[in-house]
Amino acid sequence: MTKPVYSITPFTLLDYPHYPACILWFAGCNMRCLYCYNPDIVLGKGKLSVEDTRDFLHSRKSLLQGVVFSGGECTLHPTLFSLARIAKEMGYRVKIDTNGTKPSVLKQLWAEGLLDYVALDFKGIRKKYHDITLTDTFTTFTDSLMFLNTASIPFEIRTTWHANLLSIEDIETMVTYLEQQGYEGKYFIQYFMNGVQTLSPLPYNNHSLDPIQLSTAKIRVEIRAT
Repeated sequence: MTKPVYSITPFTLLDYPHYPACILWFAGCNMRCLYCYNPDIVLGKGKLSVEDTRDFLHSRKSLLQGVVFSGGECTLHPTLFSLARIAKEMGYRVKIDTNGTKPSVLKQLWAEGLLDYVALDFKGIRKKYHDITLTDTFTTFTDSLMFLNTASIPFEIRTTWHANLLSIEDIETMVTYLEQQGYEGKYFIQYFMNGVQTLSPLPYNNHSLDPIQLSTAKIRVEIRAT
């Protein structure tokens, strides 16, 4: 029996804007981001089957309004579609947290009416993207961003920031890149989470950013607590 889900966070008010939700953490990822604070999920195996997850969602129908599909990278799992269908049939709203490497999955979810909100991780620009993720998948991120923009899907862009990995100039370049791609709205930056185990050991990050200075007429940078 396929077990795609590593664990479930039964309740959150932070991860799906305006809706009480749960989080389904899918095991495995196609990136190895240096700052990742979910190494057990990224490197581990799933523990919960589709049936287990369906039973949980059924038990929370009267308490929750949204389901967040996260990871790891949830779009790697074919079972994402069956679980999204189950969630929608139960009346939940579906949010996808993704690194953007599977734009075809986003397109299919949208075509089937299974997608209500997306959080797209923006890791960096080209070489910095590669250095952080240890992958050469920047073009797929761009494809996902362009699709979300043109399809008018409710979504947000977010970046995890550590001063050793991305300079202030890098963030300014990323804001400019988003503008060039036609993105308008909020751009969330969350500081690296100090004091937790990460895929690669990184020094304590005691630097901060000025969101007002980084914002433009079209893009408003906001710092989001982790």
